[in-house]
Amino acid sequence: MKITWLGHSGFRIEIEGAILLIDPWFTGNPVFPEGRRAEAIQGATHVFLTHGHGDHTGDGPAIAKELNIPVAGIYDLVGHLAEKHGVQIIGFNKGGTVDAGGAKVTMVNACHSSSLDGVNVGSESGFMIAGEGQVIYVSGDTDIMADMDWMGDLHKPTIGILSAGGHFTMDMKRAAYAAKRYFNFQTVIPCHYRTFPLLEQSAAALIAALPGVHVIEPQVMEPITL
Repeated sequence: MKITWLGHSGFRIEIEGAILLIDPWFTGNPVFPEGRRAEAIQGATHVFLTHGHGDHTGDGPAIAKELNIPVAGIYDLVGHLAEKHGVQIIGFNKGGTVDAGGAKVTMVNACHSSSLDGVNVGSESGFMIAGEGQVIYVSGDTDIMADMDWMGDLHKPTIGILSAGGHFTMDMKRAAYAAKRYFNFQTVIPCHYRTFPLLEQSAAALIAALPGVHVIEPQVMEPITL
């Protein structure tokens, strides 16, 4: 399994027979290196979107059309993208599971907001991605929420990709609290930080609060093998 940070909340996850692009945002992303888009999307099989905000939907529709692959996410959002951009879609909803090249992706709750083009496009979400003997929890944009209790107990994720930049989502201390209270992660990767000065710039507080957990400060376009 390889996980590559694409900056902000974007990830490339190579798992089972799939290459999933989560919330790919390149155009206008100040931390994504110019000229590496082709490398980032090479071989991708699916685009998964957590919610409708532009820093998450980003380049998703353009990539899907270019590579002739589906955009997957909450039905309202991907339905809107199908109408506007003519992309292939996999529309599902919270509690639903789809097979993505052998990886099983279940949509779970998040606590944020979601709109696109001035339209309500359903609600925000996260994903539990099961494959290769592990479960990855992609939190999406969220604060701490009580739903994390049953989500951790039912899905038992081993890897947490957690929004942790503060202001719009959990900050590092709140993400650490959620990780300790609700989950038993072996590995935690923070995201939705370092993009802008408004957001947290370091994961030091997360690392300090989670002794015994492998907290990885990702570097853009540097694959993490797990």
